[in-house]
Amino acid sequence: MANGWAPDGAVQDQIEDSIKDAVAAARAGMPVGEALEECENCGEPIPERRRAALPGVHTCVACQSERDKLPKTSGINRRGSKDSQLR
Repeated sequence: MANGWAPDGAVQDQIEDSIKDAVAAARAGMPVGEALEECENCGEPIPERRRAALPGVHTCVACQSERDKLPKTSGINRRGSKDSQLR
């Protein structure tokens, strides 16, 4: 059920667009190219199995774990109120 002037299915369309954007952002953040043999952050060797599993990897597991803990923001505001668009 749509509210106001929104067509039926508008909420689902927003959800699907958010998912598509998140998948695109994740794919864009994946490493490409040739994997490094040593971590670019700490210099420790990157295991062969990790390099085979993730082509283009540049960090060891420990450094990547720390990087994954950092907060991420999408930068996309899909809320419908006018006030939220002004922020």
